[in-house]
Amino acid sequence: MDFHKLFRLFFFLTFAISIMLLWESWQRTQQPIARTAPVAAPKVVVPTTGGAPDRVVTVSPETIAVATQQKTQAGQKISVKTDFLTAEINTVGGDLRRVEFLQQRDSKNKNKPFVLLQEQGVHTYIAQTGLLGTGLPTHNTTFTSEANEYRLTEGKDTIEVRLLATNVVGAKVTKFYVFHRGGYLVDVGYEIENIGISPLSPSAYFQLVRDKSTPEGASMFLPTYTGTAVYTEKEKFQKVGFPDIEKGNAKHSQSADNGWVGMLQHYFVAAWLPKDKVQREFYTRKLENELYSVGVILPVAAIAPGKSAKISVPLYAGPAQTSLDEIAPGLGLTVDYGWLTIISTPLFWLLSYLYGWVYNWGVAIILLTFFIKLLFFPLSAASYRSMGKMRVVAPKLEKIKQQYGDDRERLHKAMMELYKTEKINPLGGCLPMLVQIPVFIALYWAILASVELRYAPFFGWITDLSVPDPYYVLPLIMGSTMIIQSKLNPVPPDPLQAKLMKTLPIVFSVVFFFFPAGLVLYSIVNNILSIVQQWYITRGLEANVKGTAKA
Repeated sequence: MDFHKLFRLFFFLTFAISIMLLWESWQRTQQPIARTAPVAAPKVVVPTTGGAPDRVVTVSPETIAVATQQKTQAGQKISVKTDFLTAEINTVGGDLRRVEFLQQRDSKNKNKPFVLLQEQGVHTYIAQTGLLGTGLPTHNTTFTSEANEYRLTEGKDTIEVRLLATNVVGAKVTKFYVFHRGGYLVDVGYEIENIGISPLSPSAYFQLVRDKSTPEGASMFLPTYTGTAVYTEKEKFQKVGFPDIEKGNAKHSQSADNGWVGMLQHYFVAAWLPKDKVQREFYTRKLENELYSVGVILPVAAIAPGKSAKISVPLYAGPAQTSLDEIAPGLGLTVDYGWLTIISTPLFWLLSYLYGWVYNWGVAIILLTFFIKLLFFPLSAASYRSMGKMRVVAPKLEKIKQQYGDDRERLHKAMMELYKTEKINPLGGCLPMLVQIPVFIALYWAILASVELRYAPFFGWITDLSVPDPYYVLPLIMGSTMIIQSKLNPVPPDPLQAKLMKTLPIVFSVVFFFFPAGLVLYSIVNNILSIVQQWYITRGLEANVKGTAKA
């Protein structure tokens, strides 16, 4: 391979890093993963009492239509406050229509709490539930409450809100919420008492309804996934995007005896988490007013006259973290590291471990860079040694070029003979870089997708490592380190290629204007360590050449 081809490969590899990151971001938002599943109406097993055989019923599209129908009604607001969140329940449907996280800051104003569920202008994101059965309350039914304000007091770990459904014939239905201290889980369910003369065979649905708007503070240059998700043990994590739902192309698991449904956006997730070993049906729907729903339907035991039944499903509404697997299998996958999860996960574990020692995410990133550099030290050394040799023989290459002029075949042959004589592998400087690209991309997603780095300060003006440097200082420093590094590389014999090489630091500085400050910090430290390593190796090679020449 001649030097022209070597340069083109080097240019391609370096520039491809940024292109790959931006392309992957676009792919993740425009073409989310969805797994094929049967589209037939699923069968739901409804348990009975008294030892009678379980009933098997088919949930029809018409039944789901009832669950997803939206009516605009005004209702009274019931406020709930715990140590972690402030919630707002509406008496219409008993819906959870607003949730503020007291431990998380707003995307644009860090003095305000972050709001996930809300009805604000054209933005809608709410949690709804209801019962399916003749005369039973849905999310459009009016409820009453004994109080309009609830507070988690000292010494108590939970607080319960109870709502009584009105205008229900043949049954007494109470909807309840149980909020917990120190977390984002809320138990939501129904107590159903049959006060009629006929048996009741209800089912319960739990759904999340949202418009397709991107979260506040999102960047068009660093797009992240916003949409629905379904998880089962068999099909695993299935992202179902709003465009697929709108076009009727949504493909996901239809029924199982395990799994959950959720609505994802950058850093945060809301998910219904039914208990395992209970048959359930999953659905996604396009609603009126540009709204979308994802939900799960669960059976309730048949209720004889004079008897009661209860159903409850936990709702998690909070930050997306890998530790969520402890709450429900697969819930940690809502931290979407993409196709390099296998690398991103241990990288972030190590980063978190280092943070536990230094209590500064920026310093932890610097230490992580040292560890990664140490891991790739042999590869980097081989790369810089090869590039150093290319730099040493550059004058000989220039003479060969002048000697053979436009005779490409003889020029190529002469260069190969020189490489063989000097024991140089032309690809030696590029292949080690290729191996390190997946690690760079994996760290990119680990920094971009981890809520722990949200509003994480470094020092001075860097108050949030998860967003770009507001003054572009770090990208400019990174560009400067690239200029220094380029001085240590062999100069391309082609003037045009040499000019292009000089523009690379400028191109990368501009690209990194839009990258998270944490990732730019990693690049700066990595470049500085590379400069020291490359300078040391190149100086040694040049000293050997001079020593040989004197001898």
